[in-house]
Amino acid sequence: MPADVRALGVLRGRIIDGSIPAGSRLTEVQISDEMGLSRATVRTALHQLAQEGLVSLVPYTGWTVVKLSRQDVWELYTLRGAVERLAASLTAANAEPAQIADVREAFDALETACERENPDEIAEADFGFHKAVVDASGHSRLRAQYGQIEHQIRVYIRSSDALIADSKEILDQHRPILEAILSRNSALAGELSEDHNLREGQKLTVSVPLA
Repeated sequence: MPADVRALGVLRGRIIDGSIPAGSRLTEVQISDEMGLSRATVRTALHQLAQEGLVSLVPYTGWTVVKLSRQDVWELYTLRGAVERLAASLTAANAEPAQIADVREAFDALETACERENPDEIAEADFGFHKAVVDASGHSRLRAQYGQIEHQIRVYIRSSDALIADSKEILDQHRPILEAILSRNSALAGELSEDHNLREGQKLTVSVPLA
């Protein structure tokens, strides 16, 4: 694996799982020393993370892990609501049996994660379910657009799930979407997916301190 790809994967993973908290300052020297990589390699990885919306380069300060503002949360949940509504509707209407099986498998993974009550597993499985629905939509441009924000969505989902005390509630939020897709009810699948995004997004917005 190329050094810059390895650095990118490690840093992205640490940001998404919260090991590197939002607002943290990142220095090329510290990261290069820790990973045994050149500063140029680390810089390449940081620029890619900036394109993914996970870090920003602040003048006279350096690299900083992005903190979700209320505006960020609003933009993400309204965009997700629209995109995932279309994805769920298309998946319910047109997905092949193998793609439907992938969606069911993703839900089963979420169920297992919730049973284990592991926040890291739950957040990744939660994202995995939504990603499976998008992938099953058969809409290549929609999948490409979703890919541009998927790492921000993973951070967002982790923050949103952290507000829910009972992991069973997370599973119950997603089950009706799965059932609508399995029953091939396109309109209902789309409506439930968007409602889920808007409802949970509004809860997360309230929890974010005003700047």
